[in-house]
Amino acid sequence: MAIAACAALVLAGAAGTTAWHAAGSGKSVGSWHEAPAAAGQTPVSAEQRAGERSQPATPGGASAVPGPSATRLAPEKATVQPSAVVTVPEAGSPERPVESGSAQANGRQRVGELVSVRKLLGYLGGKPRQETFRYPGASYVKLHFSRMALMPGDYVTVSNADGTENYRYDAPADRTGRGDRWAMSVTGDTAVLEVHRGAGNLLGLGDLAGSLGVDVDRVARGFSRTEQDRQPEKQMTAPGRTGREESVCGADTSADAACYRSSDPVAYTKSKAIARLLINGTELCTGWRVGAQNRMLTNNHCFTTSAQAYGTEVWFNYQCAKCGGYDVYQPTKVWGSKVVATDRTYDFTLFTVDKFDSVRKFGYLSLDTRRPAKNQQLYVPQHPAGEPTRIAGSLGEQAGNCAVADSAYDGYAPGSDVAYYCDTEGGSSGSPVISRATNKVVALHHFGGCPNSGVRGDLLAAKLGKLL
Repeated sequence: MAIAACAALVLAGAAGTTAWHAAGSGKSVGSWHEAPAAAGQTPVSAEQRAGERSQPATPGGASAVPGPSATRLAPEKATVQPSAVVTVPEAGSPERPVESGSAQANGRQRVGELVSVRKLLGYLGGKPRQETFRYPGASYVKLHFSRMALMPGDYVTVSNADGTENYRYDAPADRTGRGDRWAMSVTGDTAVLEVHRGAGNLLGLGDLAGSLGVDVDRVARGFSRTEQDRQPEKQMTAPGRTGREESVCGADTSADAACYRSSDPVAYTKSKAIARLLINGTELCTGWRVGAQNRMLTNNHCFTTSAQAYGTEVWFNYQCAKCGGYDVYQPTKVWGSKVVATDRTYDFTLFTVDKFDSVRKFGYLSLDTRRPAKNQQLYVPQHPAGEPTRIAGSLGEQAGNCAVADSAYDGYAPGSDVAYYCDTEGGSSGSPVISRATNKVVALHHFGGCPNSGVRGDLLAAKLGKLL
């Protein structure tokens, strides 16, 4: 698999712990929202085959309500080193999986692991408590709360090392101390957790203080670049095809999105509409805004239900700040919200996000209602192997193999796909395949194997038009 994002090969620290550094804006960002107590059934396309079941929802799907920036205090600090590692089960075999009716891999790329911890932040001592969770080289750190027993008006914050990314979590309204929820991840290798006391609760706690606090029992740690390079791909291949070990077809001609800013400004601008989907805390797909309304599109094999959407982080603007550099923009992160429609045969899930206004500025893409012609040039903005946005297929002769090879390729249905040799990797599932002739989406990428392929955009436009 290509080792290229941001192209920096020598970073500070020991080998194996290289990571992206956030070039943040310094602005505070949000918190979580509450999932419905009982999620309704996910609308499913009429073509969904009878008897198929969605994947079970994962517990602890968190969501968010923006809160103000926390005042930075300097209480006693402690660094939590990784303890016993609970490895997330592999989604498929180490080999490239083959999709079939009896053996089906989920197609999501693994980008992190779960670490078991046991940390309690209490009230005793008369001042806020703070813990620092540091995993050298990690690409992100995501905390899981097993208990939140707080007084009304109290809250906790989770921030990155320099406080430029900051999420606030208020005391549960029901005062039960219930936990089992994931915080939003912070980008980089350090998460700082801090308990803040409300002004009305500084006195009179008495013995009650000993029973109050916040428990953290798990951390999702994003792989470093070196660790990610060792992960097997999780791209799926079309039924009946074995594919290749990788889906970089020939020499890798993809590049950081930032490299297109001047040479191909249209492609660069369009790439802003895609998002990195962090699913279950440790798995990855790509998604993108489709149409001007609050609508996102990814693959059905990435997730299928509103409960799963609630536990999915949607990262916009996770891009290198400079071509060939290693700083990344601080991504704008929102939670998934509601699945509007999903279909296995055409491998799509249409969903909404929470706090839509915060991502509206990144623009959107449109589905092309016409089937592309053979040899028509393409480009594919994507998050391969968890990297910041890359684009396969550049202007002119450098476009190389990124063109339509077959506009009626067999996917899960005869003639349902567009085939191409644009370079993709695990994590590219759900990426838009865009025509250079129209700058509209002609396919929703889902299969590797060289040729790689995506569900035809004209078919999706016909099925989803009324929902967009």
